[in-house]
Amino acid sequence: MAQLPERTAFSYREDPEIPDFEDSGPIAVMDGDCALCSFGARMIARFDRAERFRICPGQTALGTALLAHYDLRPDDPESWLLIVDGHAYSSLDAIIRVGAEVGGVGHLMWPLRLLPRAVQDWIYRRIARNRYALFGRADMCALPDARLKARLLLE
Repeated sequence: MAQLPERTAFSYREDPEIPDFEDSGPIAVMDGDCALCSFGARMIARFDRAERFRICPGQTALGTALLAHYDLRPDDPESWLLIVDGHAYSSLDAIIRVGAEVGGVGHLMWPLRLLPRAVQDWIYRRIARNRYALFGRADMCALPDARLKARLLLE
């Protein structure tokens, strides 16, 4: 996966293409149609006891604008974005950081950080490109999970 472009912290706030939104906590931008991403969103909502995370489907106007700001596309299976304190992360690195942020069972992702970045990206690409075949589709926004719905950024 290509490295995200270097941007100053919170640079998206100056981007006129990005609507204003609540960004006081970490934001995960992911495929709202992917069953694996929907599972991940439910796990974030379940284990983020501090209720800091917001989740944004990549297919929304806000998700599309945030992805574009970091040269990612919502139709690219590798477009998974985490923004923490204004800094953006992608690929398996983003998922590992989510695990560290939510804590608890999320720490099970932490040993993956020991893998070289190229190996992390290879694993992530293989799963991302085959996620519909492996896990199917699910509409994240249609899930009846109240904890998840409270965290969704659907602007």
